[in-house]
Amino acid sequence: MRWFRSLFAVVALCAVAFAGSAPAMAQQQQEPPASGQRLHVVIDEGHLNPLPIAVVDFISASGPGQQVGRDLSGVIRADLDRSGLFRPVDQAAFIERIQSMDVPPRFADWKVIGAQALVVGQVTPLPDGRIRIEFRLWDTFGESSMVAFQYATTPDNWRRIAHRISDQIYEALTGERGYFDTRIVFVSESGPRTRRVKRLMIMDQDGANPFFLTSADALVLTPRFSPSTQMLTYMSFETGAPRVFLYNLETNRREVLGDFPGMTFAPRFTPDGTGVVLTLDLNGNSEIFTMDLRSRQRRRLTNHPAIDTSPSYSPDGQYITFNSDRGGSPQIYVMNADGSNQHRISFGDGRYSTPVWSPRGDLIAFTRQNGGRFAIGVMRPDGSGERILTESYLDEAPTWSPNGRVIMFFREERGAGPRLWSVDLTGRNLRQISTQTDASDPAWSPLLP
Repeated sequence: MRWFRSLFAVVALCAVAFAGSAPAMAQQQQEPPASGQRLHVVIDEGHLNPLPIAVVDFISASGPGQQVGRDLSGVIRADLDRSGLFRPVDQAAFIERIQSMDVPPRFADWKVIGAQALVVGQVTPLPDGRIRIEFRLWDTFGESSMVAFQYATTPDNWRRIAHRISDQIYEALTGERGYFDTRIVFVSESGPRTRRVKRLMIMDQDGANPFFLTSADALVLTPRFSPSTQMLTYMSFETGAPRVFLYNLETNRREVLGDFPGMTFAPRFTPDGTGVVLTLDLNGNSEIFTMDLRSRQRRRLTNHPAIDTSPSYSPDGQYITFNSDRGGSPQIYVMNADGSNQHRISFGDGRYSTPVWSPRGDLIAFTRQNGGRFAIGVMRPDGSGERILTESYLDEAPTWSPNGRVIMFFREERGAGPRLWSVDLTGRNLRQISTQTDASDPAWSPLLP
């Protein structure tokens, strides 16, 4: 079938990687701050040296509250450790046992074990059945409070509050917003390779609370979040041919996006969430279009006999990066949002694909294929400063954390199924993400409202 051959060509165009070294881009303080100097983590140069931070179990007077307190601190420690910027101090080394949030800690006890920051908290039951969760971040060498906050929530919402606390700690110590109170949507894969079942699954960014969004009846690919985190767009074979769908996470309703004559794929939302940019097959020729979600009017952006696909907007909505083989091999291009000024930005050895613009606007992530290996890398929007962050037998499909500091992707080892991994911009903090099944095509949500 012609559409299948066209899709195969596009899929071939979407593979990519390269080998290379990744110079460091992150540094923590290696020495404790001087007296009176505010504790701060620098993450834009030098070598990675995680900051020692102590997170005590949140105190509570009630039995159930004590378990919630232990669970809260455990999630916070795991979030901070996973970022690569912090090193949680082993609880066995703690000297002081925090008994009250109202009493400043004995700073000398925390300095002697090397904890440069200290997190304390408390869980209190409320008369209406909710719980109040309080926390405070201390600079132990400066002997001062850096941030304090409290939340009132239902007991079953404790995990999300833990992620929010992690975000506040991250921001207080780095000056940048965190990324822990987020979700990941991805393609869950199961079954034999000849009859692979691919379903949409969503989970917290740390792998908790996973559940399926679609059934096993139709293969799905390339899910993407809207800026509001309420909607998803993805490609599915539910109707028989590839079509772009919209999925409302609040109502669990889905619909086909537009009545196109050919197959549609590689969708992404516009930065304001009012439209979708996608690829449309026109008689075997793949071109990039935008569609307004209110009027359902579409506008063509590319017009070339080569394959043009995988569009991704810059965060300000002024530019689009995309993948095209118009130069003879798959490469990365950038154009204005109206389709003008289309120009190539990738010129290294190998084949490039899956470009995606950073939420910060400063970098474009990509997949690169070279010498039989695949890699995840980044470059500036003008094509300069190309760096490879990680490579293997198959690394593909990068997606950015909302603060633009971490990239998630899927990796497939020879003879094994795909799994989700993350790496930060240093290229050194490489970690596998826990999933119940094989997993591919991840998409990272913005911070949850």
